[in-house]
Amino acid sequence: MGATERQVRRRRVFHIPGYDPFHPRRYRELYRKEGAAQAEISGYRIGIRPARSDDSFRWVVGAEIEGKAVASQIDVLVWSDIVRDSMAQSIPATYLQLLRTAWVYIASGALRRLMWMRKGPVIAALYPVVFLLVQLLIAIVAGVQVGGVVKALLQGAFGFVGLADYAILRALIFLLQWTAFAAVAVVIIRWFKSIDNRVFAYYLMHDYAFSAQFGGANPPALETRMAAFGDKIAAALTGDVDEVLVVGHSSGAHLAVSVLADLIRAGRVPQNGPALAFLSLGQVVPMVSFLPKAKRLRGDLAYLATSKALTWVDVTAPGDGCCFALCDPVAVSGVGPKGKRWPLVISAAFTQSLTPARWKALRWRFFRLHFQYLCAFDQPKDYDYFQITAGPRLLRDRFAGRAPSRSRIDVPVSKYTSVA
Repeated sequence: MGATERQVRRRRVFHIPGYDPFHPRRYRELYRKEGAAQAEISGYRIGIRPARSDDSFRWVVGAEIEGKAVASQIDVLVWSDIVRDSMAQSIPATYLQLLRTAWVYIASGALRRLMWMRKGPVIAALYPVVFLLVQLLIAIVAGVQVGGVVKALLQGAFGFVGLADYAILRALIFLLQWTAFAAVAVVIIRWFKSIDNRVFAYYLMHDYAFSAQFGGANPPALETRMAAFGDKIAAALTGDVDEVLVVGHSSGAHLAVSVLADLIRAGRVPQNGPALAFLSLGQVVPMVSFLPKAKRLRGDLAYLATSKALTWVDVTAPGDGCCFALCDPVAVSGVGPKGKRWPLVISAAFTQSLTPARWKALRWRFFRLHFQYLCAFDQPKDYDYFQITAGPRLLRDRFAGRAPSRSRIDVPVSKYTSVA
């Protein structure tokens, strides 16, 4: 630590996850496992224990890093129930979502502009559309084939010489043929849905549909949950801690932007209080900010970009095909204001911070890589999630003087730039 750096002894961390139907205990267990692995690799000590909270999911971290003891409390925004409710769609409803979501992104021109920046997340967005249509095609073809066999067998069974002239018999054969078609098609479609925990087509379709359903605006239920979580952050900012760190992962990054912008606008960040920091990880902000009605988000991005009330570091990696790697979320959304300070866009550099063997094992596991920011690196560089959330240095001190990535994309791309 430098002589002018403030040591963190107590920290509050507020984690906002992305679109995830699993209970936040998943994040606690991930932190426990990966934190222990990173501590062993990097030579420090870290441990966690559960803690009680009535309106969030919480655990407490004790660490000794760089010879200094630090206590951190981590609260997770619980919105997995909202996600599960949005995923509780019938198969026909999911296909209707597919058509509506595709129309929103194509008709608005957002899809074309998103492809100008990074093809990886756009391919990830198109994947559920293509895969669901392929599933439907397979079901239809198989159903037609089986229906044809049923028709041929019935015609053969009745001899079909002369009898085919009878209207009732023809109607019966037609009914049985198409009953067989429907039965086979339904069985195949349902089988595909039953294995979605391996192919993620339905999950991703619901994810993109959730963002697109209001044209980029947040659903009211989620806004209510965000406001309550903001109250918890505001309370922490008046507490006896050295740093309040907000972490937004994946689509949780754009929710964190709005939560923080609301707090700062409302004057709820005391000037002489704890240092306020924002760490956005694997963000997919353009998937929302490029939509016509994302005026609130674009306004919040522009506001946060000039704020002196916080430090904002945005970490992505080109190896993560599910994020908009090294895309400055403010600039590409077309709302970069004069006097822009944030975010500092840097790379987690998976190909350098993971050993060749580890990178080879993870390279094609796209969804696992999207969570790598929350995991251990076996040859870490300057990004270490556990030192950031449980170490003795403020986020602003850890990355003070750090140059942004030279490969970052910081030109306006979005067609829609109006703000609320």
